[in-house]
Amino acid sequence: MSETRLRVGLVTEPTGIENPYIHGAYIGLERAVRELGIRGRLLTPAPKEGYVPSLSLLARQKYDLVIGNNGAELASGGATPHFYGARVIDRVATEFPETRFAIFDVAHYDLAHRPNNVLGLVFSEEQAGYLAGYLAALVLTLSPGEEVISSVGGQRVPSVERFIAGYQAGARRANPHVTTLNTYTDDFIDPVKGRSVALSQIAKGSRVVFQVAGPCGLGALEAASERGIWGIGVDVDQSQLGRHILTSAIKRLDVAVFDTIQELVHGTLETGRTSRFSLENRGVGLGTISAAVPRSLRAEVEDVRAEIVAGKIPIASSVT
Repeated sequence: MSETRLRVGLVTEPTGIENPYIHGAYIGLERAVRELGIRGRLLTPAPKEGYVPSLSLLARQKYDLVIGNNGAELASGGATPHFYGARVIDRVATEFPETRFAIFDVAHYDLAHRPNNVLGLVFSEEQAGYLAGYLAALVLTLSPGEEVISSVGGQRVPSVERFIAGYQAGARRANPHVTTLNTYTDDFIDPVKGRSVALSQIAKGSRVVFQVAGPCGLGALEAASERGIWGIGVDVDQSQLGRHILTSAIKRLDVAVFDTIQELVHGTLETGRTSRFSLENRGVGLGTISAAVPRSLRAEVEDVRAEIVAGKIPIASSVT
């Protein structure tokens, strides 16, 4: 019986499951192993190896589903990450048409050859960003100071842009007079860069810093702690970093992985399309909100969440 269990492979970033971005996917795979009885395998490519060997290996071994990501790989000779998971999955899926693939943060129609055996998994990050920005502007009223909030982005990639666009729009909805600062570090790895950018924003009056730069952004949250202001985490719930964390804008890779594997198990998985994860299906949202936030403000944020789910608040997905 055990030999007939479905097999699902997950290819992480070279930074492995310690990276908050990919850790959620690992949690989703673990849950599927536990609750759905599948066999799961995790592959972490060596930095210089890239994604192709890992994806190809799982396909050659006839895994029932291979999940990849559009994460960063370091370009040879440089420290700047490049995002070409989409190009890689497009190539490998075309070479192995009998294997089903899924990829995070890439819509099916954005793949060059649009292989029928690929499912795109995308997230409405702008919705989580909107709630975080709304809350950020609200908490400015709790203490005296300038009406300024800020965001520290990694690179100008679509998922980062959506988080920040939502953050700015939500803040303006809560307080039309708020000033929103935004700076890109052009880096997702080095926390020193995140810290430096955040300190510069705090010097300009920012009282809430939203990090959208992965491990690099941990430096921004550190700067917020040092200067006694609020920080907002990203991707996963980062409340464990300290009492300065207001909340986190999270994207539930665990939900995306588990729900997709569940479709596989039930025989309803369709590839050649895109699945979207939003507030409505628990694919994005806010993490733990600081206990220092009054119940009345939490209720206001919850009302806004309900409005977004009801389709009453359209949110731009690019930074103006």
